[in-house]
Amino acid sequence: MRARLIAVGERMPGWVAEGFAEYRKRLSHELPLELIELKPGMRGKGRDDGRATHDEGVAILSALPRDSHVVALDGRGKSWSSEELAEQLAKWRMAGRDLAFLIGGPDGHASEVLARAEQSWSLGALTLPHMLVRLVLVEQLYRATTIAAGHPYHRA
Repeated sequence: MRARLIAVGERMPGWVAEGFAEYRKRLSHELPLELIELKPGMRGKGRDDGRATHDEGVAILSALPRDSHVVALDGRGKSWSSEELAEQLAKWRMAGRDLAFLIGGPDGHASEVLARAEQSWSLGALTLPHMLVRLVLVEQLYRATTIAAGHPYHRA
């Protein structure tokens, strides 16, 4: 099983890029993760934010690999503990499909993206910068793989 993170936004700050790269490397044997960065829609004075979100949605859907299990990161989604995420990961493995995790733009996901997603995952009630969501997501995926493997990284 492979995973793809499709995220709106480019050019992670150095500290995010370094942390993301570290956890991605740690995940490389258990869950290879590919990052696809998409250009944000045009926003600002005189621009239509709804159109920008729609354009981002089109780009996200175009980047989805065929037959992937799609999980949209969304504040209204289901919140999982690390142990519950490890259980989800085991279920995803048993299904035998690759994974696609989706991070939208500043206004969230287009309705078409949420409709395509098979699951919506919330990282909690806090509002997080989207670049930080990438780092939290990859760390939690690593943590879930270590829980499943009985590795001592996770201490709860």
